[in-house]
Amino acid sequence: MAQLELSGIIQRYGRQTVVDGVSLQLEAGRIACLLGPSGCGKTTLLRCIAGFEDIAAGEIRLHGEIVSRSGLRVPPEKRRIGMVFQDYALFPHLTVDQNVAFGLGRRATEETGRRVRQLLATVGLHGQGDKYPHELSGGQQQRVALARALAPRPELILLDEPFSNLDVGLRERLSAEVRDILKREGSTAIMVTHDQHEAFAMADEIGVMYAGRIQQWDVPYNLYHRPANRFVADFIGQGVLLAGTVGDHGKVNLELGTLVSDRPVEWKETGSNCASGCRVDLLLRLDDIVHDDTSPVRAEVLHKAFRGADILYTLRLLSGDEVLSLVPSQHDHALGEKIGIRLVADHLIAFRKYPAGGTGPGRCAERPPANGIG
Repeated sequence: MAQLELSGIIQRYGRQTVVDGVSLQLEAGRIACLLGPSGCGKTTLLRCIAGFEDIAAGEIRLHGEIVSRSGLRVPPEKRRIGMVFQDYALFPHLTVDQNVAFGLGRRATEETGRRVRQLLATVGLHGQGDKYPHELSGGQQQRVALARALAPRPELILLDEPFSNLDVGLRERLSAEVRDILKREGSTAIMVTHDQHEAFAMADEIGVMYAGRIQQWDVPYNLYHRPANRFVADFIGQGVLLAGTVGDHGKVNLELGTLVSDRPVEWKETGSNCASGCRVDLLLRLDDIVHDDTSPVRAEVLHKAFRGADILYTLRLLSGDEVLSLVPSQHDHALGEKIGIRLVADHLIAFRKYPAGGTGPGRCAERPPANGIG
């Protein structure tokens, strides 16, 4: 039985539908993430799961028991859910020990002390129990908040943008550490974030949200390599859409050359095969285009972003279309210089070609199709 089940969840504020028919299941011990841009409905959905808000339609079940539906809402304190907030929400007048023990009852017992000590060791804060929150760094405060949420052994942990107040380096390191902590505790968890790097570091499965719907619920690898629609292709990773024409035997002809697929080329939006001669937009990632001085295909350097070991080049083709390429930084080319590039994509992700005046090559659609997943 799934630990958490959502069936057709709808939530509205007045006439505005914020969550639009979301369904998902999360098994015990799995870590999931709701990922999407601001305003996509992910935080509202998390608040509905927590029991902070009523829902207009659908059902939310925990361990098979209905906790939310239209006209019914089990209060948060009766859902056995732990919550880690964006601002940590620690009690400034309580010590670290007291903050962690808060959810275990007012009366201190030997068992409470053992649980607090065990959790502080788990989150890397052994010996810090006598300190107050203001004496800790942001990363340490976040660990205390996680320990407090884990203390009563909840059935589900919810994390609302838990690393957004931290600097980038600490955010990436702490997200991996928190995942390890949750796995050691055997916890089931859902995190909300707009940062795909956090989502990839934390989650077993990710739901990419847009306009109140889950566009794709999948493992990180599939979101990157097998996006369900243009929105997911654009939101996850970096890449461009380049116009191509489907030929015979799984070939697609592009300005950069010809790619060959080991299976029939299909439109991702519909799953139907593209006949020979049909026009497509092909998704090309940073690693699909490599620098090659011997290649006859040349592209002009429009922009370069130094990344240490690599340089991210934005390149303009003869047609005016732009592509991206991540090149080892010893190949330091000047703006305006023309360099050789070669196409090495080993899998094809094709979308239906927009007519003139629609979304052109180099840009993914800003809105997913009306019949998108979710």
